[in-house]
Amino acid sequence: MPEDDIQVLAGLAPEADRVVLAAGHTFVLDVLGSASPGSLAAHGERVASITQRLRRKAIPLLVVPFMTEAGRRTCEGARISWFDLSGNAHIVAPGIRIIVDGRPNRFRGPGRPASLFAPKSARVVRWLLMHEGRALTQRQIARATDMSEGFVSRIVSRLEHESYVIREPTGSLRVKDPQLLLDAWREEYRFDKHTLIQGHVAARSGDALTRFASDTLSAASIEHAATGLAAAWQLTHFAAFRIATFFLAAHPSKELKEKLGFREEARGANFWLVVPNDIGVFQGAKSRDGVRCVDAVQAYLDLKAHPERASEAAERLRAELLTWRRND
Repeated sequence: MPEDDIQVLAGLAPEADRVVLAAGHTFVLDVLGSASPGSLAAHGERVASITQRLRRKAIPLLVVPFMTEAGRRTCEGARISWFDLSGNAHIVAPGIRIIVDGRPNRFRGPGRPASLFAPKSARVVRWLLMHEGRALTQRQIARATDMSEGFVSRIVSRLEHESYVIREPTGSLRVKDPQLLLDAWREEYRFDKHTLIQGHVAARSGDALTRFASDTLSAASIEHAATGLAAAWQLTHFAAFRIATFFLAAHPSKELKEKLGFREEARGANFWLVVPNDIGVFQGAKSRDGVRCVDAVQAYLDLKAHPERASEAAERLRAELLTWRRND
């Protein structure tokens, strides 16, 4: 459209960032600095509420520098239209349908900004998700995650700013939308940032291998926890598997490899030993039917990078254990 045919309606909805009249449609715009799913959900509710208060029919519209995949899913779930300043758009309403996709991020700066889901920061996120039904103080979180109160305070402030947590009148914190926070974390999670050692151990099945490895590691007093398909099986008994994966607190010694009968070779490997980039992966680990496993939150994240029926196992894990948390 010619620029002169687009009108900014001043004063119609002062609480909105912009109200624009174009092509016979009224758009109520809310402009965000990033496509954080938490912020998108909160601002989507806000702009929809503003739109409903207008006497004329209007289309709520979110604007971000670049829309991420997690952000797209958030907007789709909330049925909120959007466009980004990189040239992508998804605006669907009566009489209008604009879909533009595939434009690259024009606002990618040098280096990566600090993430809420960086290994150490993620301890806070993990603990909140593991206890999403409870109100927690920053001090409780700091003690539970073995981090300073100052560091936890900075992470919590960002979680609040991005609308992932809400603060109660007492000062305690609750997760606003656990599913949204989990989606945002999974979007950024990189299993390949851990140190992965792949190899072979003779075993009849994935379950037999998991039990043998767990018994061997326990006997050697080595901190460990099964994850991925092995943990998903112990937690839900869904989908037989071949590859058993274990987090180890330290790099495996030659003696340990000999006890496991481990032969290092990536091709066709059935056993993955993983040295994590942060010990937070062991938060909430407990014995499940004789096998020490990571918490369901961690197992769900790790399944993102696993082969076989990992995607189905992740769906089952989420449906059974992560729809709501049970503090058992």
